Amino acid sequence: MTNSTQWGRTVGAAVIVVVLMAGLAGCDQPEGKAERAGKEIDKTVQKVGQKIEEAGDNMQKPPVNDKK
Repeated sequence: MTNSTQWGRTVGAAVIVVVLMAGLAGCDQPEGKAERAGKEIDKTVQKVGQKIEEAGDNMQKPPVNDKK
């Protein structure tokens, strides 16, 4: 496993843990402004994690030479 793959998986796992912990922290409370803001933050963090994983995957692909 290359360093970029390992790094991407580590970041992905960290994002999942953060999202799960944030979800468990507010289980029985009514949803307010802070809860909605937290959900938006969770979504953003999850998207960032996905983009980081995609970038790691793309680093493993050979470069494309479009020059003709």
